Amino acid sequence: MAHEELHLNLRNLTETDYEQLKVLMDRVYDDIGGAWPRETINALIEQFPDGQICIEDSGELIAVALTVCVKYERFSNPHTYDDLILRNEKIWHNANGDSLYGLDVFIHPDYRGYRLGRRLYEARKELCRSKNLRAILAGGRIPNYHKYADQYTPAEYIQRVDRKEIYDPILSFQLSNDFQVTRLMHKYLPEDQKSLGYATLLEWNNILYTPPSTVLNTRKTQVRMGAVQWQMREFTSVDEVLRQVEYFVDALSDYKSDIAIFPEFFNAPLMGLTDQMDQTRAIRFLAGFTEQFRNEMSEMAVSYNINIITGSMPLIEDDRVYNVSYLCHRDGRVDEQRKIHITPHERRDWVIEGGDRFQVFDTDSGRVAIMICYDIEFPELGRIAAAEEVDIICVPFWTDTKNGYLRVRHCAQARAIENECYVVITGSVGNLPKVENLDVQYAQSSVFSPSDFAFPHDAVMAETTPNTEMIMFSDLDLEKLTLVRAEGSVTNLKDRRTDLYTLHTNDKEHDIVEDDS
Repeated sequence: MAHEELHLNLRNLTETDYEQLKVLMDRVYDDIGGAWPRETINALIEQFPDGQICIEDSGELIAVALTVCVKYERFSNPHTYDDLILRNEKIWHNANGDSLYGLDVFIHPDYRGYRLGRRLYEARKELCRSKNLRAILAGGRIPNYHKYADQYTPAEYIQRVDRKEIYDPILSFQLSNDFQVTRLMHKYLPEDQKSLGYATLLEWNNILYTPPSTVLNTRKTQVRMGAVQWQMREFTSVDEVLRQVEYFVDALSDYKSDIAIFPEFFNAPLMGLTDQMDQTRAIRFLAGFTEQFRNEMSEMAVSYNINIITGSMPLIEDDRVYNVSYLCHRDGRVDEQRKIHITPHERRDWVIEGGDRFQVFDTDSGRVAIMICYDIEFPELGRIAAAEEVDIICVPFWTDTKNGYLRVRHCAQARAIENECYVVITGSVGNLPKVENLDVQYAQSSVFSPSDFAFPHDAVMAETTPNTEMIMFSDLDLEKLTLVRAEGSVTNLKDRRTDLYTLHTNDKEHDIVEDDS
């Protein structure tokens, strides 16, 4: 049939379709009993109308998918087709089931080659997602097995079909539609002589499934990120800096941001209040204000109902200086992330040391990691974060020149792509000639995404005007990350060759990166 003559329509079955359905089902299933009785089909339509899907061409029924709801725990274990059949040939449908069960898909032989089966399967998947069901299960016949039964066991046959060494009209189709074989079932349909009674238990998992929970405990899937591109300016006191911080927190909160992020060393102009001939003393002077900044910004997080990533500040512990960022949750909790990789400048002029623990933090707006500036240039940390199911990597940075900025930017984009997550970078701008090491800044704050169809074509969600003080917003859809990790054009996380290389850390807490073999 010429494709230009087709007039296809995807819809739900009605009781008036039975006569056409019977003719089609008798033709396709002539070897295993033909069509279900009218009462069986009518009961399916009455009990679960959304699950009975068909395609018609100019009013003629040409493809059908029959579906019921079941309990996953029952039908993800071995069963037979008869376990789905009640008395009087009624088919079991559990209105309280948490999964779909694919009973039958049958297509008119004259319409094979138009991928109508794929359309029906996509409709089933969308039904599963829309009803927030856990999975689609199915018992799959292997009708070509009788041709190979004297050569291979059923398990060997399935493996060869999976490797595309053998074609099976049902199993090959199921595998190409993202179904996984979870087990082999015996005597599933004894009258199926072509399959010799064997069948595969197939499963497609709904990666967007959310178990039932109260509204208040439901995880956010839409997160508004707010970032501050901070102007370095002279300050006369800590209070003056905190007023500027609160101004931005207030503005970001007014725009309903879930997270606010400030740049690395945003309060460094306060070093201008002390003698700068000795830079080691100057950074320790600045560290004297860190506890106050942490406490004040934590209070702002609560009072403005916004999670705040405090940029970074120097911290003295056991007479050693660290570069630390705080995650101030809006519920009052405070987490800490120390910079792991220290730049030559920080080590030489300020004698800053690297932290020894890297974490991914649970927030009410997704799982968040903090990589301070130079840290984003080391792919090991991003891989650890991905293994901990990170959603958003936040990068407060401070760079003086454009080439330094571009190192941060390009590495951040790489981390977003290879780890299939969002990456937010924000820095400071402006000139401050009276403060040593802060005379010039360069920044263009940005939000990067994976590079796939669900995201902007250039994988840039938002970005600021370079070298201009401003705030930036970006709405991040965490469900898109789930989809791209499972069904993207490429699946970087799934396709790693862990048989060839692994990332090792000192312990499960990911204290220090030890080896990337």
